[in-house]
Amino acid sequence: MTLASSRLLRHEICMEQLKKTGAEIIDFEGVMFFVKYKVGKIGIVYLYHRGTDNTYLLERVKPYSMLINQYRKEEEVVTAITNDIDQFRNAANSKNFPDFLSVDQDFTKIVRYFEDLYLYYNIDKEDLTLMKDEIKKVVDLILDIKNRSKRVYYKTEPKSFK
Repeated sequence: MTLASSRLLRHEICMEQLKKTGAEIIDFEGVMFFVKYKVGKIGIVYLYHRGTDNTYLLERVKPYSMLINQYRKEEEVVTAITNDIDQFRNAANSKNFPDFLSVDQDFTKIVRYFEDLYLYYNIDKEDLTLMKDEIKKVVDLILDIKNRSKRVYYKTEPKSFK
């Protein structure tokens, strides 16, 4: 009982930390939580839930869906959300921010299209190879753009370029 009470208290402290950063939190039965922010005109929403193994699965659901990570501690969830919001606030300063969001939403749609393609259709190996080649071109383009662009955020390291 003491462990559960301690865990609940830690989580309450973490939710208060998020509220201090401007979050609105919606609690569903103490198991699932929506954390909402407004960055300029953009709504940013996170969903995290505590699993039966007492880990936390964190997703960003708006402005586009993305699995962020699974964490063992509540404090790690707070750190991940506050870092992500900080990055969005920084990115919102770019005059290209709406275009970035649009492209990201297009990528999200592509993932769904691809899933529907292989769940509902029998795809030829040649077509799958063609898609792999095109995706490699997009990945190469992203890396090329990264390499010729000025970095503007340094508080954390990019997760994908390792």
